[in-house]
Amino acid sequence: QVQLVESGGGLVQAGGSLRLSCAASGSVFNFVIMGWYRQAPGKKRELVADMFSSGSTNYADSVKGRFTISRDNAKNTVTLQMNTLKPEDTAVYYCNALRGPFSYWGQGTQVTVSS
Repeated sequence: QVQLVESGGGLVQAGGSLRLSCAASGSVFNFVIMGWYRQAPGKKRELVADMFSSGSTNYADSVKGRFTISRDNAKNTVTLQMNTLKPEDTAVYYCNALRGPFSYWGQGTQVTVSS
């Protein structure tokens, strides 16, 4: 069993920064991909950023240059540094980890950016 626990969400003004962290526990080994998704009210869940165990990354176009994903394979943690936040970044952010055919999700953390 795998558990993903996010932390670091909150309320911030536009232009501010937040740092999200996700720690995996339980049967943790060899996550091929760890990353972050978000879901705003009335919208589909979308990829924000992810990182392969090799170090390669993917970012949504809307966050490129503002968000940075990092990962500690030894500790099974993934972090999302979010800078220059915009009101449209407001969403519930979910941590995700992929291993083989299995995809694991955290419970989500709310990020609210006020204008």
